[in-house]
Amino acid sequence: MSRNHYRFRAAWRLAAPPARVFAVLGRAERYPEWWPQVRRLARTGEDSGTLRIRSVLPYELSVTLRTSRRDPAAGILEIGMSGDMDGWARWTVRHHGTGTIAVFEQDVEVNRRLLRVLAVPGRPLFIVNHKLMMRSGLRGLRALLERGLDEE
Repeated sequence: MSRNHYRFRAAWRLAAPPARVFAVLGRAERYPEWWPQVRRLARTGEDSGTLRIRSVLPYELSVTLRTSRRDPAAGILEIGMSGDMDGWARWTVRHHGTGTIAVFEQDVEVNRRLLRVLAVPGRPLFIVNHKLMMRSGLRGLRALLERGLDEE
């Protein structure tokens, strides 16, 4: 595995039905409304868009997204990515207890020059940066679902 290759996984437990969570996660252009680190997501086509993200560390990543799978029956949303990162990301949404578990998986190769140069010494910081971003996203999604703002 390359020193610029990353695999991430996060499981979010949510007190909402799977169909509702799937619907919110399927409206990616609205992520900036509830996920502060998603700075901008603009559609460029029916199944494509551009994304700008920035977490705690002082760098912003820009990627082009293309939907590769959208399967409500299986609870799967998957995208391919290119740009500052090449790879894929996937949400798998399932019933869990009295609510939902939304599992996020990502497999990427970082292309941004600065991150490649700092790959060895910076890797632990990049991983923590991603965890902080995911924690913030979970808080934002929980708040959105609790307030019913997703139903507007």
